[in-house]
Amino acid sequence: MIGIAGAGAFGTALAVALARAGREVRLWARDPGKVRQMQETWRNDRALPGVDLPQTVSVHAAIREICGGEALLLAVPMQALGGVLAHHSEIGPGQPLVACCKGVDLASLRGPVALILARLPGATAAILTGPSFAADIARGLPTALTLAATAEGARLQDLLSTPTLRLYRSDDIIGAELGGALKNVVAIAAGTVIGAGLGDSARAALMTRGYAEMVRLATALGAKPETLAGLSGLGDLVLTCTSAQSRNFRFGLALGQGTRFEEGITVEGVATSRAAVRLAAEQGIDMPVTAMVDALASGRIALNDAVGQLMRRPLKQE
Repeated sequence: MIGIAGAGAFGTALAVALARAGREVRLWARDPGKVRQMQETWRNDRALPGVDLPQTVSVHAAIREICGGEALLLAVPMQALGGVLAHHSEIGPGQPLVACCKGVDLASLRGPVALILARLPGATAAILTGPSFAADIARGLPTALTLAATAEGARLQDLLSTPTLRLYRSDDIIGAELGGALKNVVAIAAGTVIGAGLGDSARAALMTRGYAEMVRLATALGAKPETLAGLSGLGDLVLTCTSAQSRNFRFGLALGQGTRFEEGITVEGVATSRAAVRLAAEQGIDMPVTAMVDALASGRIALNDAVGQLMRRPLKQE
């Protein structure tokens, strides 16, 4: 049995993909009303419309019902992960815990695996990340992800791979965490560029310079450069900076157009930009794109001023 904590789009999509591959999956949702709706309709129409849940997926309101299996996937938003771990003692170190969220915890400046290990010392913890949209996974479209783990990586890779979901194994947890987190910040910037009508050439430049910032910060914190060049870094960056399926890109579009963003949608890149600015300051690293995203998202700077400041930066060698 595989447990999945979090019945958002990504958690539900993973449940569908794994169940189709013959795994028994137990899915937990925090909202009892949502649990009843999914049990009655065999769908999660709010998060993943039009997708039927396989019969080997069961939906639960009590988190203890999904614990104790071969692995527990934590598919809750990054800023909610600490609270879930703190308030649910049923989640213990006796089973491998796989983080399926992207970001940096604002309270501790930790990534998801580091946050799990701080709460549960001695646990086996991994992260599943990379270029993917929940709708594609649920539809059975070919998708490749990175599974970063320092223990049980090969077993988890085999357990969580399916005919349409191909997992590549890594031991660079820091690189996988930061690649998945920081690309969301760059995706907001890319969406802002397109929303403001600045063009594809500007987006390409922004993605390239944003990627350089990702590598600078991640390697300073112990990541391997090659991890950032892989699925969990560059691959995810390309996807989220070029598709309106990305919530972070759509949030940037709204910033660039000066319109309100969709209500109730989690945009992990906003919190990550704030956390990354703090981490960069601690490391003495220059991250102008990230700093501008933080300033724009918080309303501390106008778009025209942000563009002007970036374009007036001193010329330098690439």
